Formats: sequence, structure tokens, C-alpha cells
Amino acid sequence: MKFNAMINRMPLVAFLAVAASASVARAQTPPAILTYQGADRQERLVEGAKKEGKLVLYSAMIVNQALRPITAAFQEKYPFVKMSYWRADSEDIMTKFATEYRANNIVGDVLEAGAAGALAVEAGYAQSMWSPEFAAIPEQRRDAKGLWAPTRMNYFAVAYNTRLVPADEAPRTYEDLLNPKWKGKMAWVTGTASAAPLFVTNLRTAWGEEKALDYLKKLSTQGIINYGSGTARSLVDRVMAGEFPIALQIYAHHPLISAGKGAPVATRMMSPTPSTSGTLVIPKGAKNVHASLLLLDFLLSKEGQKTLAQAEYLPVRDDVLPADIIKNVVPSVAGVTENAVAPEKMNAMTESSEKILQDLFR
Repeated sequence: MKFNAMINRMPLVAFLAVAASASVARAQTPPAILTYQGADRQERLVEGAKKEGKLVLYSAMIVNQALRPITAAFQEKYPFVKMSYWRADSEDIMTKFATEYRANNIVGDVLEAGAAGALAVEAGYAQSMWSPEFAAIPEQRRDAKGLWAPTRMNYFAVAYNTRLVPADEAPRTYEDLLNPKWKGKMAWVTGTASAAPLFVTNLRTAWGEEKALDYLKKLSTQGIINYGSGTARSLVDRVMAGEFPIALQIYAHHPLISAGKGAPVATRMMSPTPSTSGTLVIPKGAKNVHASLLLLDFLLSKEGQKTLAQAEYLPVRDDVLPADIIKNVVPSVAGVTENAVAPEKMNAMTESSEKILQDLFR
């Protein structure tokens, strides 16, 4: 999701809020089944889902890579539910749902995307839910109120060109990035919340404001190149091509996938490693709540997480490892500390982190 000093995001949040407020009069009490924890919960869900007969998922996951295998596995488990999906990014998903909500014609039962949880909470669309699978997910990755659930993880790291930077010389710590030999040789993506702003937010939340700001002032003397015309993936491609020896704040698994195909690139994990998650919401007004809860349970179960792992997504459960090619980016495997930045925290701090970037790295 793009954040440009929060300017791009504010119209969407305002639109979502207006759409929600326009429907206050017809708001209903959330179905009790959403938070039901009785021993017969599974039986109730199956019985209700059989009556509903369908489920519509709005998701940012890639169709061929994830949505199709997830749908196939879910329908094999629950053949009485006809599941369909629509794929888009977070902003488009929330805009589409807000339009449906305002028109009192809700189609999407489950919203799943990187920023879906935070946006839904801000707009007042999220409602508390419960799954027995929550217990298997580390507490720092979950929402205490159950307004959203994590579905897949993102870990961030440093990428370096192995032809230009020997492995034994590649930075291992944030302090190593201050070495004068890397001056003018590092780049990061600007303009998106998960790139340079999250690099700043990670240090602020992990170290505290004073220590983080002191470090960032030192880092600002290193002449980091602001790569504002592409994505973290395209920046890794530029590292592979030798244009930039080092890239900061990239998705940790991307270099490993490319290295597996012979590209001259590697990942270096650092402590604290920032992490974010894809988030799932069962929004207010969802019609097929029982089927939605079955999907929530499935996605968070070992079976569902293994399906995502086979699609080269990173599981939220520690007892399910990713595909072998990318498993070393999991902090517990890499031997680094993880700093899970919740969607609400990232949204709340992105504007001020961008201000720091503008002041120090412009």
C-alpha cells in the first residue's frame, strides 16, 4: 500500500469512514457465532455453512500462486461451500467493499490483504472474531481484540550483490551500515510504508525514539540512494544487475528465490528484523459468516499454512516452515530477533517516519 506522507491514504480513509457512517442506521449486532468458543463450534459452523452454501474472498494474494490452491484445498475440505475470489491490492479491496457497504449490497465475506486489517479497523468495518487456531500464532503477531487475524508473514532484510560484496564483508548489523566503505553504495525504496518508512519505524519501536534518531542521523551521512521509481522487488533486480551493491529494507525472501535461479544476490538478516503480516477481516454485514469462519480456521491451521508455504508465502505459525528455499529468512531460523510491527502501529507511525526521512535523507 502506498503512503506518500499519508497524502495518498487520507482520501481512502475518509471515504471508508463516510461509507461506514452512512450505514450506521442499519448496523446490526455482530453474529454471536463470530466469537463463540463452545465445544460444538465446529458443528455449528458446518451446519451454518451448509445453509449459506457460498463464500466470497477479496484478497491481495497472487491468483495462480496462492488463491487457486487455497480455494481448491478449502473446497475439498468443505465441498458444500462454493468459494470464489477477487484479487486486488489493499486500497482497491477496501474501496470496493466500502461501495458495497454504502449501497447495502455487500458481496465480499472475507477481506485479506496487507493493510486490510488496519483500514477496516479505522473505518469501523472490523468486528471481533475468534478461532481456536489463534493459540498457535505468536501473541506479538495477533490483534488482542480479534478484529483482524494474521495470515502470512513478511520479513525484511538487506540484499547485496555477491559479485560486488563478498559474504564475509557484507553488513551484519545496523552499525555495520555506518562503515564509510558503503557510502553511496546503498539504496532503499521510498514512498511505500513497508520500505524506507518501515526501516525507520522498526528502529523507533525497537530502540526507542532517542537511540533510533541518533543512529539515523549517523546513517544519513552515508548517502543512501532514494529509489522512488519502483518496488522492493525491482530494487533487488537492480542489485542483481550490479547497479546498487546493497539494498536496504527489501522482502527478505526475494533475493533467496533469485539466488536459487543463479542470480548473484544474497540476503543478510539483521536484529531487530521488522516483520509485518497479511491480515484477514470478516467485515460487518458479511452474509456468509459461518463459511467465513471456516475459511479463517483453515487459513490459520497447519493444513492451510502448509498450502501457503507451498505457494512460497511465509507462514504465521512457527510450527510450519516455509519452502526450503526461503526458510532461512524466518527470524527464529536465522538467529535474529523479530520486531513485529502491527498494521495499526505502522499506519500510526508512517507519517512521522516519513517526516524523519524527509528531514534527514532528502
